[in-house]
Amino acid sequence: MSDSRDELSRMREDYSLGAFRRADLDECPIEQFSKWLNDARSANLGEPNACTLSTASSSARPSTRSMLLKGLENSCFLFFTNFGSRKARELKENSQAVLHFPWWGIQRQVCVEGSVDLLDEQSSEEYFNSRPLESRLGAWASHQSEVIDSRKSLENSFEEIAERFGDNPPKPPFWGGFRLQPMTLEFWQGRTGRLHDRFRYSKIKEGEWNIERLSP
Repeated sequence: MSDSRDELSRMREDYSLGAFRRADLDECPIEQFSKWLNDARSANLGEPNACTLSTASSSARPSTRSMLLKGLENSCFLFFTNFGSRKARELKENSQAVLHFPWWGIQRQVCVEGSVDLLDEQSSEEYFNSRPLESRLGAWASHQSEVIDSRKSLENSFEEIAERFGDNPPKPPFWGGFRLQPMTLEFWQGRTGRLHDRFRYSKIKEGEWNIERLSP
């Protein structure tokens, strides 16, 4: 155990890829996010739209999971899920949530805080129909976050759904989209000596943001 602790204490990387100054910032945080997302894509980081969604129940018990951002529309961040999942149930109880984008390959991260509501049904339908067939069938087969007895039972469910719907499964009524409307966005650029650059956008009113530099 002590060896593991010693090894952990020695794990250290110097962040020296770049700097981030106030003059570099776009006045619109969504535009700034889009620029960094494009940088992450250009850096071949795997899935640059991968993020962590943190939610909390009505009793303030937190939970978190990795997922994929699937849209940026009207300054909102879009994602999709089963309405029976833990995240969906918690968002129904408590609409406040956080998205975290860990772009460690370019020594950056972004945190987006805001409130979440349901996306309209038409947009959910359009996105669902754009998904690969196996993903559409999987949305029917999986009762997300529920306990199952085995992998085999999940695969059997998938086979039954595939036989039932074939190549054209409709969107399940228990599946759809959410949109996070940001109130704050923080952009973090790693710097040498842990003197990182951090800037926070805080929403004043629609289309107007206050920008502050934060101490690392």
